[in-house]
Amino acid sequence: MEDGIVELAERRPKTFGRRKVKPRACVADGKRHLRAFLAEVLEDLGFVTTECASAEELQSVLTSELPDLILLGIAADGIEPGKFLETLVREAFDGRVLTVGARESIIVRAVQQVGEEYGLKMLPPLTTPFAAETLRDRVAMLLPEEPAPSPAVHVGEALHAGWLELWYQPKIDARTLIRNGAEALVRMRHPTWGVVPPAYFIPEEHDPHLRDLSEFVIERAMQDWHYLLEQQSPVDLAINLPASYLKEPQAVRDLCRRMPTHPAFGGLTIEIDSEEAIRDLDLLVEVAREVRLHNIGLSIDNLGANWPSLMDRDKIPFIKLKADRHFVTGSGTDRLKRTVCRHIVELSHGYGVHAVAEGVESRADLVTANELGFDLVQGFLFGKPMPLKKFARSTLTRTVIG
Repeated sequence: MEDGIVELAERRPKTFGRRKVKPRACVADGKRHLRAFLAEVLEDLGFVTTECASAEELQSVLTSELPDLILLGIAADGIEPGKFLETLVREAFDGRVLTVGARESIIVRAVQQVGEEYGLKMLPPLTTPFAAETLRDRVAMLLPEEPAPSPAVHVGEALHAGWLELWYQPKIDARTLIRNGAEALVRMRHPTWGVVPPAYFIPEEHDPHLRDLSEFVIERAMQDWHYLLEQQSPVDLAINLPASYLKEPQAVRDLCRRMPTHPAFGGLTIEIDSEEAIRDLDLLVEVAREVRLHNIGLSIDNLGANWPSLMDRDKIPFIKLKADRHFVTGSGTDRLKRTVCRHIVELSHGYGVHAVAEGVESRADLVTANELGFDLVQGFLFGKPMPLKKFARSTLTRTVIG
């Protein structure tokens, strides 16, 4: 392994001298499922990731992606680490190298030693199994001290470039703690900034691209529903749409036509922000009555101190009222938050619809949500929003808080 590296190391320049907004990492491992797992963990830490399974692919990544970190998976039946080290030296890689392998692996120790001898910046090996906190400690020097600046990218450009995708956060039955569907949340995977939250790119209400974005969310959610069905079992999904989209009769008809005809399809929930819903309540009442014939239900999202605006109606054709996370998180110790949540639950049950608590981030929040009578809960205590394939894997396990 060493012979091919000596000559290359001697002509290796000192630094790359390149700067990037977010740290980049390449996961090099011969096993696809391990690459996907390690890439997801790094993305959660804030990295922009790529994957490679061979030294040839690594060479291409070094040229095009300029990674700050190479995470090198090492197993007895995996990749040939010598070829990867040769490639790193030949391409003058000046970033960090982190090996991942079994605790007592002789190969891991050998790769570590050879890499250090030839000037590569080897981090202390990461032995399996490991905790996410351990990986974070290893790569802490690469993480930005301050949040990356918000990217000036218009949603129209993102749609055209194919940078948008849907991530999924589970909804949980508050009593059984079993999954009861998931909410789809749009994300941008920008080639420079990595995964970008919607606050940075969702267009204003009157932007013509808002309809294009709505069409994307509907179409992708239906594709993802079929994917989840093929993986193991159907999942009832909820999507977010602006009320302005539902004002167009043709858009509503197109929405209804897109619903799956598969017998396993349990229905689609459309969540409308409470401010928009209250402003256009009479219109949405009519829309709700039309779409429910096509297995679609409307839900009011982000309901908070404006809950009295929904009082004094004979009935509402919505299927859920969701309390704003601002009033759910910490409601166990905040009297005002708890009062607002209690009124939302009473309002929901008075109309015969489900009450949903969003923003359950601690056991205390969950206890309070149960005491108040919420039917469904959602929040970081049960899982952050995650890419489709990661969500599909997570649905194989039953959700229980011990």
